[in-house]
Amino acid sequence: MTILVDPPAWPGHGRLWSHLASDESFEELHAFAARLGLPARGFDGDHYDLMESDYQRAIDAGAAPISSRELVTRLTRAGLRRRKQRRRP
Repeated sequence: MTILVDPPAWPGHGRLWSHLASDESFEELHAFAARLGLPARGFDGDHYDLMESDYQRAIDAGAAPISSRELVTRLTRAGLRRRKQRRRP
C-alpha cells in the first residue's frame, strides 16, 4: 500500500488543503479514503482533497508524507496523473 499525502499548503474555502493520492491504484486510494471517512465528493480526478485538520490523521493511518512535487512525480510515473480540463470561456 502506497498512500501519499502532501503538506497542507493549498488555500480554499478559508482553510488549507492537502492532496491524498496513491501511486498504486485508484481502488487503493478510494479504500483508504473510505477508512478515513472522506466523502466521495472530495475525489478530484486523481487525488482526494484533504483538510488540514485531517492531515495528521492520514499519516497516523499509514499515508506517507511527501512534498507536493514528489506527489505529482509519483502519480505521473505510475500513469495515474489526470490533468484538469481547462474550462473554455
